[in-house]
Amino acid sequence: MENVIVYTSTNCPHCRQVKSFLSEKGVSYEERNVEQNDDFAQQVWDMGVRAIPVTVIGEHKIVGMNKTQFDKALTTV
Repeated sequence: MENVIVYTSTNCPHCRQVKSFLSEKGVSYEERNVEQNDDFAQQVWDMGVRAIPVTVIGEHKIVGMNKTQFDKALTTV
């Protein structure tokens, strides 16, 4: 499986949903908290995204908690 990166913030309920969903699927991921690291915030900005959570799975960039997009991305990597 390719690296999975989840861009989060500290008190984000949707971020917690994404992390829980991935953990339930047995998918390991790297969490990048944009509030704790300006470089991570810049990476999200450079993607053209203005919201979190953002999950990067290979070429897929998923904004928010969208199980359909997650399932599709996880089966194509």
